[in-house]
Amino acid sequence: MLPPSRPAPGVALIDPVPLYREGLSALVRRTPGLRWLGSTGDLNAAVRLHERLRPDVLLIDSVLDPVGHLARLLVERDPALLVVGLARDGHSHAHYVTAALDAGVRGVVPRSAQPEQIVRVIAETCRSRGFVHPDLRSADRPTLTKREYEVLTLIAEGLENRQVADELVLSVETVRTHVKGILRKLSARDRTHAVSLAYRSGLLIGRPAAFE
Repeated sequence: MLPPSRPAPGVALIDPVPLYREGLSALVRRTPGLRWLGSTGDLNAAVRLHERLRPDVLLIDSVLDPVGHLARLLVERDPALLVVGLARDGHSHAHYVTAALDAGVRGVVPRSAQPEQIVRVIAETCRSRGFVHPDLRSADRPTLTKREYEVLTLIAEGLENRQVADELVLSVETVRTHVKGILRKLSARDRTHAVSLAYRSGLLIGRPAAFE
Protein backbone atom coordinates (compact mmCIF):
# COMPACT_ATOMS: atom_id res chain seq x y z
CA MET A 1 0.00 0.00 0.00
CA LEU A 2 1.41 3.38 -1.00
CA PRO A 3 1.84 5.99 1.74
CA PRO A 4 -0.57 8.94 1.52
CA SER A 5 0.86 11.80 -0.53
CA ARG A 6 1.56 15.04 1.29
CA PRO A 7 -0.57 18.01 0.27
CA ALA A 8 1.11 20.78 -1.69
CA PRO A 9 2.41 23.65 0.46
CA GLY A 10 -0.26 26.21 1.22
CA VAL A 11 0.69 29.83 0.50
CA ALA A 12 -0.76 33.02 2.01
CA LEU A 13 0.15 36.70 1.69
CA ILE A 14 0.13 39.85 3.79
CA ASP A 15 0.40 42.89 1.51
CA PRO A 16 -1.40 46.26 1.50
CA VAL A 17 -1.82 46.51 -2.30
CA PRO A 18 -4.93 44.74 -3.69
CA LEU A 19 -3.45 44.40 -7.19
CA TYR A 20 -0.35 42.69 -5.80
CA ARG A 21 -2.50 40.31 -3.74
CA GLU A 22 -4.55 39.44 -6.79
CA GLY A 23 -1.45 38.96 -8.91
CA LEU A 24 0.26 36.64 -6.44
CA SER A 25 -2.97 34.70 -6.00
CA ALA A 26 -3.14 34.08 -9.75
CA LEU A 27 0.56 33.19 -9.87
CA VAL A 28 0.34 30.59 -7.11
CA ARG A 29 -2.92 29.11 -8.41
CA ARG A 30 -1.33 28.36 -11.78
CA THR A 31 1.87 26.94 -10.27
CA PRO A 32 1.83 23.15 -9.90
CA GLY A 33 2.81 22.00 -6.44
CA LEU A 34 1.51 25.08 -4.60
CA ARG A 35 -1.89 25.87 -3.07
CA TRP A 36 -3.26 29.39 -2.65
CA LEU A 37 -4.96 29.89 0.73
CA GLY A 38 -5.68 33.59 0.96
CA SER A 39 -4.40 37.05 1.79
CA THR A 40 -4.98 40.24 3.75
CA GLY A 41 -3.82 43.81 3.45
CA ASP A 42 -4.50 44.58 7.10
CA LEU A 43 -1.53 44.12 9.41
CA ASN A 44 -3.87 43.80 12.40
CA ALA A 45 -5.59 40.85 10.71
CA ALA A 46 -2.35 38.99 10.05
CA VAL A 47 -2.45 36.87 13.20
CA ARG A 48 -6.09 35.92 12.61
CA LEU A 49 -5.30 35.00 9.00
CA HIS A 50 -2.50 32.72 10.15
CA GLU A 51 -4.68 31.06 12.78
CA ARG A 52 -7.51 30.55 10.29
CA LEU A 53 -5.52 29.35 7.27
CA ARG A 54 -2.41 27.80 8.88
CA PRO A 55 -0.28 28.29 5.75
CA ASP A 56 2.97 26.48 5.17
CA VAL A 57 4.43 29.61 3.55
CA LEU A 58 3.47 33.17 4.44
CA LEU A 59 4.78 36.06 2.36
CA ILE A 60 4.96 39.44 4.12
CA ASP A 61 5.56 42.83 2.50
CA SER A 62 8.60 44.45 4.13
CA VAL A 63 6.81 47.77 4.47
CA LEU A 64 4.41 46.11 6.93
CA ASP A 65 7.15 44.31 8.87
CA PRO A 66 10.43 46.22 8.37
CA VAL A 67 12.26 44.80 11.40
CA GLY A 68 10.59 41.40 11.68
CA HIS A 69 8.29 41.89 14.68
CA LEU A 70 5.33 40.18 13.00
CA ALA A 71 7.47 37.37 11.59
CA ARG A 72 8.96 36.68 15.00
CA LEU A 73 5.52 36.58 16.63
CA LEU A 74 4.10 34.16 14.06
CA VAL A 75 7.14 31.87 14.02
CA GLU A 76 7.12 31.67 17.81
CA ARG A 77 3.50 30.54 17.62
CA ASP A 78 4.12 28.19 14.69
CA PRO A 79 7.77 27.04 14.39
CA ALA A 80 6.98 25.11 11.19
CA LEU A 81 5.83 28.29 9.41
CA LEU A 82 8.07 29.45 6.56
CA VAL A 83 7.96 33.24 6.34
CA VAL A 84 9.17 34.85 3.13
CA GLY A 85 9.94 38.56 3.23
CA LEU A 86 9.04 40.62 0.16
CA ALA A 87 11.72 43.31 0.20
CA ARG A 88 10.71 46.71 -1.16
CA ASP A 89 13.40 48.70 -2.97
CA GLY A 90 13.98 50.77 0.16
CA HIS A 91 14.59 47.61 2.19
CA SER A 92 17.01 45.88 -0.19
CA HIS A 93 19.93 46.34 2.16
CA ALA A 94 21.85 44.45 4.83
CA HIS A 95 19.88 45.83 7.79
CA TYR A 96 16.54 44.51 6.56
CA VAL A 97 17.88 41.14 5.41
CA THR A 98 19.76 40.57 8.67
CA ALA A 99 16.84 41.69 10.86
CA ALA A 100 14.43 39.48 8.89
CA LEU A 101 16.62 36.38 9.16
CA ASP A 102 17.23 36.98 12.86
CA ALA A 103 13.45 37.26 13.37
CA GLY A 104 12.89 33.84 11.83
CA VAL A 105 12.20 34.75 8.22
CA ARG A 106 13.34 31.84 6.05
CA GLY A 107 13.24 33.39 2.58
CA VAL A 108 13.78 36.88 1.19
CA VAL A 109 12.99 38.08 -2.33
CA PRO A 110 12.65 41.53 -3.94
CA ARG A 111 8.96 42.43 -4.04
CA SER A 112 9.49 43.65 -7.60
CA ALA A 113 11.06 40.37 -8.77
CA GLN A 114 9.75 38.57 -11.84
CA PRO A 115 6.91 36.08 -11.13
CA GLU A 116 9.07 33.05 -11.85
CA GLN A 117 11.69 34.32 -9.39
CA ILE A 118 9.12 34.68 -6.62
CA VAL A 119 7.90 31.15 -7.30
CA ARG A 120 11.49 29.93 -7.22
CA VAL A 121 12.12 31.51 -3.82
CA ILE A 122 8.92 29.96 -2.44
CA ALA A 123 9.95 26.55 -3.79
CA GLU A 124 13.56 26.83 -2.60
CA THR A 125 12.45 27.98 0.83
CA CYS A 126 10.18 24.94 1.11
CA ARG A 127 12.93 22.62 -0.12
CA SER A 128 15.92 23.90 1.86
CA ARG A 129 14.07 25.66 4.71
CA GLY A 130 15.90 28.87 3.85
CA PHE A 131 16.70 30.88 0.71
CA VAL A 132 17.79 34.46 0.00
CA HIS A 133 17.32 35.71 -3.55
CA PRO A 134 20.72 36.24 -5.24
CA ASP A 135 20.01 39.95 -5.80
CA LEU A 136 19.78 40.40 -2.02
CA ARG A 137 22.64 38.14 -0.95
CA SER A 138 25.25 40.75 -1.77
CA ALA A 139 23.40 43.24 0.43
CA ASP A 140 23.86 40.96 3.40
CA ARG A 141 27.21 39.38 2.52
CA PRO A 142 30.25 40.67 4.42
CA THR A 143 33.50 40.92 2.52
CA LEU A 144 35.85 38.12 3.55
CA THR A 145 39.37 37.73 2.28
CA LYS A 146 40.11 34.70 0.10
CA ARG A 147 41.91 33.05 3.03
CA GLU A 148 39.08 33.82 5.48
CA TYR A 149 36.61 32.26 3.05
CA GLU A 150 38.78 29.14 2.78
CA VAL A 151 38.97 28.90 6.58
CA LEU A 152 35.20 29.39 6.92
CA THR A 153 34.52 26.70 4.31
CA LEU A 154 36.67 24.19 6.19
CA ILE A 155 35.05 25.12 9.51
CA ALA A 156 31.68 24.45 7.87
CA GLU A 157 32.96 20.98 6.97
CA GLY A 158 33.59 20.34 10.66
CA LEU A 159 37.36 20.84 10.84
CA GLU A 160 38.99 22.16 14.01
CA ASN A 161 41.70 24.84 13.95
CA ARG A 162 44.56 22.33 13.88
CA GLN A 163 42.98 20.46 10.97
CA VAL A 164 42.33 23.72 9.11
CA ALA A 165 45.96 24.69 9.64
CA ASP A 166 47.16 21.38 8.25
CA GLU A 167 44.83 21.60 5.26
CA LEU A 168 45.90 25.13 4.33
CA VAL A 169 49.54 24.74 5.43
CA LEU A 170 49.25 27.52 8.00
CA SER A 171 50.13 27.86 11.65
CA VAL A 172 47.36 27.32 14.19
CA GLU A 173 47.86 30.89 15.41
CA THR A 174 47.29 32.21 11.90
CA VAL A 175 44.09 30.19 11.65
CA ARG A 176 42.94 31.60 15.00
CA THR A 177 43.56 35.11 13.65
CA HIS A 178 41.46 34.35 10.56
CA VAL A 179 38.69 32.89 12.73
CA LYS A 180 38.62 36.05 14.85
CA GLY A 181 38.32 38.12 11.67
CA ILE A 182 35.47 35.94 10.42
CA LEU A 183 33.58 36.21 13.70
CA ARG A 184 34.01 39.99 13.72
CA LYS A 185 32.87 40.47 10.11
CA LEU A 186 29.86 38.18 10.52
CA SER A 187 29.00 39.52 14.00
CA ALA A 188 28.99 35.89 15.14
CA ARG A 189 29.18 34.61 18.71
CA ASP A 190 31.27 31.57 17.84
CA ARG A 191 32.30 29.27 14.99
CA THR A 192 28.96 27.45 14.83
CA HIS A 193 27.06 30.73 14.76
CA ALA A 194 29.36 32.02 12.01
CA VAL A 195 28.65 29.00 9.82
CA SER A 196 24.91 29.30 10.42
CA LEU A 197 24.93 32.99 9.49
CA ALA A 198 27.03 32.30 6.40
CA TYR A 199 24.53 29.75 5.07
CA ARG A 200 21.53 31.91 5.92
CA SER A 201 22.97 34.92 4.09
CA GLY A 202 24.08 32.92 1.04
CA LEU A 203 27.79 33.42 1.72
CA LEU A 204 28.04 29.62 1.80
CA ILE A 205 25.81 27.46 -0.36
CA GLY A 206 24.56 23.93 0.28
CA ARG A 207 23.68 23.99 3.97
CA PRO A 208 24.84 20.76 5.66
CA ALA A 209 22.44 18.78 7.84
CA ALA A 210 24.33 19.72 11.01
CA PHE A 211 23.21 23.32 10.60
CA GLU A 212 19.57 22.73 9.67
